[in-house]
Amino acid sequence: MRRIYEPRDLLEAQMLVGMLAAEGIMAFVSGQHLIGAIGELPAAGLLGLQVAEADAERARTLIAEYNGADPLPGDEPESYPGELIC
Repeated sequence: MRRIYEPRDLLEAQMLVGMLAAEGIMAFVSGQHLIGAIGELPAAGLLGLQVAEADAERARTLIAEYNGADPLPGDEPESYPGELIC
């Protein structure tokens, strides 16, 4: 397994795991059980998204495309312009 991405929170991590699974890539979230220890551990770098070595490049590409996506006109909430509705 290779760590390919550091999600900002557990919600993003789980969304990416689901997106990668839909593309046939099995992903694992490392560090999710450490989140409860924030205050005693550094707050950044706890979560990591890991995939098999053979899937690493494709997974990085898919995540980059996901992060670069723009909302379709009319699909963004008025209170958060520029944000996707999931």
